[in-house]
Amino acid sequence: MPVQMERQDGIARLTLDEPPLNILSRSLLAELREALEDCRDDTHIRVLVVRAEGKDFSAGASVEEHLPGQFEEMIPEFVDTILAVDRFPVPVIFAVHGRCLGGAFELVLAGDMIVAAEGALFGVPEIQLGVLPPAACILLPLLAPPSLAAELVYSGSSIDATAAQRAGLVLRVTPDGELLDETMRLADSIAGGSAAALRHAKQAMRTGRGDLEERMRGASQIYVNELMATEDATEGLTSFMEKRPAQWSHS
Repeated sequence: MPVQMERQDGIARLTLDEPPLNILSRSLLAELREALEDCRDDTHIRVLVVRAEGKDFSAGASVEEHLPGQFEEMIPEFVDTILAVDRFPVPVIFAVHGRCLGGAFELVLAGDMIVAAEGALFGVPEIQLGVLPPAACILLPLLAPPSLAAELVYSGSSIDATAAQRAGLVLRVTPDGELLDETMRLADSIAGGSAAALRHAKQAMRTGRGDLEERMRGASQIYVNELMATEDATEGLTSFMEKRPAQWSHS
């Protein structure tokens, strides 16, 4: 199964396992939302840990599904998934190794804490394909210094785990082989608390994001209704699929 869920001692552990790159396809995103919905009302859960199998956490969302005929449903469903993580009623910890790019980086930004392996790499390269990362356009300016958020979105460049920690995006950086152990130690330190208190604390922590859904939907509408009407969006995505340089018309 591409999405696996385990529950033990107050900790739910969700694992992405869709080799080789854990691409966030529409089908995987649907399974992820289903898994979150299945356990969100389990009052025994006090922490959710999200991790991935394989060499990379995830190379991001499916580029093919961003092409005309699919993006109209893909983008809203992707935003639904980001909001499902943001609204999960207890603390969410992401354990990230390898590449965490595009939609995957947007996904982890919706959590509460990130523990990263030393070799982890974070970025939103969408601009290089002639498109934009809708969730990152909203979340990065909330979580990172504005100039860094701007650089990541406008250039499509990536940062390593240490730089992400300095920016306040990553809580802890650990040797690659110790990622899961360190993440579970953090989860254990939280799971000893009252589930009721943790749920109310999470609710209170999210009050500052009261209009997050409205802003996220607004960004996705710019993508669907305006960006995808440009020639460069289709050219960028198509050139990526065809493994050739894009020929920008700048329109």
